[in-house]
Amino acid sequence: MDNGSVFPNRRTVLKTAGIGVAGAAGLPLLSPSAGTAAQPAPGSLLPAPPGQVEPLLDRAKVDNALKRLDEFIQDAMESTGLPGVAVAVVYRDEVVYAKGFGVREVGKPEKITPDTVFQVASVSKPLASTVVAGVVGQQVIEWTGPVIEHNKNFAFHDDYVTRHATFADLMSHRTGLRTSSGDLLEDLGFDRAYILSHLNQQPLDTFRASYNYSNFAFTEAGQAAADAMKTTWEDLAEEILFRKLGMSASSYRLSDFEGAKNRARLHVPLGNKVWAAKYRRDPDAEAPAGGASSSVRDLAQWLRLQLGNGTYEGKPVIDSAALQTTHVPHAFSGPASAPAARSRFYGLGWNVSYDDQARVQLGHSGAFNLGAATAVSMLPGEQLAIVALTNGRPQGIPEAINADFMDTAQHGRPTVDWLTFISGIFKQQDEAGKPEVDYTKVPANPSPAKPNRAYAGTYNNSYYGPLVVLEEGGKLAMRMGPPGSPTTFPLTHFDGDTFSFESIGENGNGLAGAIFAGALGGSSPNVTLDFYNRTGLGTFTRAA
Repeated sequence: MDNGSVFPNRRTVLKTAGIGVAGAAGLPLLSPSAGTAAQPAPGSLLPAPPGQVEPLLDRAKVDNALKRLDEFIQDAMESTGLPGVAVAVVYRDEVVYAKGFGVREVGKPEKITPDTVFQVASVSKPLASTVVAGVVGQQVIEWTGPVIEHNKNFAFHDDYVTRHATFADLMSHRTGLRTSSGDLLEDLGFDRAYILSHLNQQPLDTFRASYNYSNFAFTEAGQAAADAMKTTWEDLAEEILFRKLGMSASSYRLSDFEGAKNRARLHVPLGNKVWAAKYRRDPDAEAPAGGASSSVRDLAQWLRLQLGNGTYEGKPVIDSAALQTTHVPHAFSGPASAPAARSRFYGLGWNVSYDDQARVQLGHSGAFNLGAATAVSMLPGEQLAIVALTNGRPQGIPEAINADFMDTAQHGRPTVDWLTFISGIFKQQDEAGKPEVDYTKVPANPSPAKPNRAYAGTYNNSYYGPLVVLEEGGKLAMRMGPPGSPTTFPLTHFDGDTFSFESIGENGNGLAGAIFAGALGGSSPNVTLDFYNRTGLGTFTRAA
């Protein structure tokens, strides 16, 4: 998944081009009243901003963009080798486009259709904020209500934050909890309850003055909303949203996704346009933030609800005021870096930005490095939305599809080579994400390691749990993770008291280091795993 410029991070990615409608940031949205002059805002000599800007699009412009979609998608797939794509477009409460391209799994004949179920990664977040808006609309919780009122076990590192953090704080990434907090526990296989109960060990940046994209802060908000309704998150989403919109292919359970007959496998690129279905991604622990699965046919119904201000098929489903609160800025996700630059914002589960006509643009991307990339874009004032789902590791393809479509609808043709532009940014991100130490380059004359017994033993850590270093067949290995299902990592000598191991999971990025402290009395007193030490919690101390 998802933190500042064009791409917030691998989990949220791009806020694509588009136009929409909203009042000025920080001011209330006003309902238009034909023929009524704008009245001064209270305490101001200036008139209040208009509540609506006249739409710039019409059906002919949208149809022109639709004509280009097939060709753009097919060209993107051909140039990258991406196995499969599904796309849907909604305009003025009508699903005007829903198609699938390619295959569910390379080497097999089954085709992608509009009903193919994909893991949608962080597109789960705007889905989740819709669900929580439903709970707010029932007046069970408030966006500005402290989360601890509904989850007495909720705790962050700072007591003030624990007592005051609201649903809006957690779902707009402004609690100060740092990006990736909890993610490495998930990669090791710990469940949601364990991860949420250990977030209080993670350091915090400034409360409500920091934007740190955080899957598990977001998950905590969804879980607390379910607690307030005395149900599970998975059942809450079904009751509040999926069932009411007939989204029968949608779920927040991995078991439902894996039980679907028409589902897309995750794929990673092997090079030269070759892809392979190598991995399984279990996002149940972070379900509200990244665990949804759905089809574009289902998501088109959700987009109709979004564009309909909470109304679907003429019936109110989600309170319009609660839903609208998700669409306005709550945090600076990318403050302007120069006088001519434009700031970007995060709402509640949505990236929020504004165009030259002050029209709101809403969007979100989802990404699993293990093999999924998704994106949704909305222009509420134009009543236009698009969703693109793919079964391949992120390369910017769904974002490019959405951006090209929105650009063409507005300008008659694309003004940017979107695939080249966006894929270039993804390549830069991949380069930036490489580990600081390249453990594949073993020193020509490494210092020798001590005997295996100097390192073997049990090491304690209050965040990750115990680490067991053991000897297997004359070589060292380490074991860590949930009791009953730990992961064993073979250790390879690198230099002196440093060994390497292969990092795993969604956040894995190749070889990492296990750095043992100098032996005291024949035994190393502690070991630091640099991959797990991103926030200073990766040192394990030998048990007495």
